Amino acid sequence: MSQIDDISYMEQALHLAEKGRYSTSPNPAVGCVIVKNQRVIGSGFHRRAGGPHAEIEAINSATESCENATAYITLEPCSHHGKTGPCCEALIAHQFARVVYAVIDPNQDIAGKGDRMLRKAGMDVLGGVCSAAARELNKGFFKRMEYGLPYVTVKIAMSLDGATALRKGESKWITCSEAREDVQRLRAETCAILTGIGTVLKDDPSLNIRTLRFDTLGRQPMRVVLDSKLRTPHESKLLNVAGISRIYTASADSSLATALRNAGATICFTPKCDNGIDVEAVLFDLSKQGVNKVLVEAGATIVAELIDRELFDEIIVYMAPKILGTDARSGFNIASPDNLSDAFGLKLVESYNIGTDIVMKFLR
Repeated sequence: MSQIDDISYMEQALHLAEKGRYSTSPNPAVGCVIVKNQRVIGSGFHRRAGGPHAEIEAINSATESCENATAYITLEPCSHHGKTGPCCEALIAHQFARVVYAVIDPNQDIAGKGDRMLRKAGMDVLGGVCSAAARELNKGFFKRMEYGLPYVTVKIAMSLDGATALRKGESKWITCSEAREDVQRLRAETCAILTGIGTVLKDDPSLNIRTLRFDTLGRQPMRVVLDSKLRTPHESKLLNVAGISRIYTASADSSLATALRNAGATICFTPKCDNGIDVEAVLFDLSKQGVNKVLVEAGATIVAELIDRELFDEIIVYMAPKILGTDARSGFNIASPDNLSDAFGLKLVESYNIGTDIVMKFLR
């Protein structure tokens, strides 16, 4: 195979992997294409955690023997026994001649072991093909494995003059219906949605996926509330929809905790800080729960802490062509620097129109 062929087939595998974007958490989304005599004879992708891996799906779909074929896989094949058997053993058993993978597994306990196992079996192995695209597809998984933290996206809906609500708090709706529908996409591809008690008390959000457009295989993101004094109402919508609701608190009031547990919440005690809850401690704990990506839909105070402590990875702004005026509430509760050179700088990496609004993505 030429380098051009390798890239072309790996791009096909990445396209397949995209199909698992909304359903594989906490596992990465992985695709596989099997090529023999310049023809694709099998393909597959990982659909959900606990289900067959992409390599097995592709082998099972093959229209002929995989002997002497090449497997293109978007992640280094696994070599360990987990909920499923090692994919390396399956590749060896089916007598593949060559394996091309995009990026090495970031899990330090197993990284490189699949590569070495295949080479030891006599296979021709090539890694690093389309590695940047493969990492981008699973950026949350890679960050959790490499840093012990989830990938954090801050979502903000605001007016042209940077306001998220009127002076009295009215905010429904600043952005158009198309923008709000796009937020459902963000929710579908995340593992957890994080908010604060202020937003819970003001808006009573459900923080769930409310559209059938995304194939999440029934998965709902975890709902995470920062509630230092356990003021979350028992009748809150987020406690009455499918999925896990996790409340982080610094309160020692056992009666309040028991009542919320009885209402369906998981209560987690975490260290206090100046603003009530140590957000970094929360993020580390979420990573331990297998959370790859966190979508922050919170007020200006939590957003400010994430920015001040550099605990976010990207900010997605939905901007409506409206001006709410000087008395409106700002989306960023951040103190002004003394000098422009000290201002927090971001990198605009994407912008596009949606309905009447504009979407902008910024990286830290």
